[in-house]
Amino acid sequence: MITPLRQPMSPIVKYVPVRGGTVYCKTVHKSGNGKPLVVLHGGPGCPHDYLETLDACANERPVIFYDQLGCGRSDRPSDVGLWNLDRFIDELALVAKALNLESFHLFGHSWGTMLAVDYTLAYPTQVDRLVLTSPCLSMVKVRADMERLKATLPLKVVEIIAREEAAGSTDSPAYRYAMMEFYRRHVCRLQPWPAALHRSYDGWSWQVYKEMWGPSEFYPIGNLREYEREALLSNIANETLFLCGRFDEMTPEATLQYAQRIRNAKAKVFERSAHLSPLEEPDDFVSTMRAFLNIDAPLNS
Repeated sequence: MITPLRQPMSPIVKYVPVRGGTVYCKTVHKSGNGKPLVVLHGGPGCPHDYLETLDACANERPVIFYDQLGCGRSDRPSDVGLWNLDRFIDELALVAKALNLESFHLFGHSWGTMLAVDYTLAYPTQVDRLVLTSPCLSMVKVRADMERLKATLPLKVVEIIAREEAAGSTDSPAYRYAMMEFYRRHVCRLQPWPAALHRSYDGWSWQVYKEMWGPSEFYPIGNLREYEREALLSNIANETLFLCGRFDEMTPEATLQYAQRIRNAKAKVFERSAHLSPLEEPDDFVSTMRAFLNIDAPLNS
C-alpha cells in the first residue's frame, strides 16, 4: 500500500517568470533528504493535478510539480507562437534555476516524456534519474499504434471518426462521442474518472493541445507531428525507467522498444492500466517509483 503522509502538508508555492508569463510551481516535501523529483505533466496543456499520486514520494524527497505555461494555475497567454517544444525546454530550465535545482530526478508523462528526453539530451548532468511514463518518442510509432487501436473500436465509432476528420468537424458532438469511446479503452479505464483527473480536465488548455498535438489523441496533426527521438535515446547515459499500461495508447510494444535503446534501462508494464497508470494502479506505481529512485531498494519488475 502507499505509505500515507504522516500529517497534512502545506506545499510551497512559487510563481516563476518565463517567456510569455509566469508558471505555477508547487513543492511538496514531508521528510527525507533524497534528491528532488521534478514532475512534467502531459497534454500538452493538461495541468499536473492528475499526477497527485506522486505526492506519496514526498516522504523521502521534495516533489516538484508545475503547470506549464498556458494551463492550470499558470498564466494563459493567447500568443500561439509560444506553444513549441523549444520554449517549453527553456521554461523547465528557468523553473530549475528559480528553485535552485542543481541536480534532480526527472519524471515525464506522455507529452512530458518528449520534454523530459529533450531536456536530458540538452542538460545531461543536471538530470540524475529519468522516468518516462507512457512515452511518445516517435510519432511514426504513435500514428501507427493509434491506427491499430482505432481499428479495434466498434465499426460505428470508426466511421464517425473518419467522417468527422474528413469534414474538419472535430469539434462536433459525434466526434467527442467517438473520442470518449477510445479514451475509456486506452486513456483511463476507471469508471467513474477520479476527481484529480476531472480537475486536470477542467484546467486543460485546448489551445495549447490543439496547436501542439491536434484535435484528439488519435489525430496528432499539431507541431509535434514530426517529433522523432528514438534514434537519439542511445545518447542518454542516465539511469532510466520506462513505464506504461497494458492497454496504453502509448503501447507496451513501443515502450519496450524505446527501453532497448538506452543502456541498462528498466521497464515495467502495469497490467490493469491504460494511459494513466499513476491513477489506475497507484499503489504499484508509487512503490515502483520509490524502488527506482532509492538506490538501495530493488525494482519490483
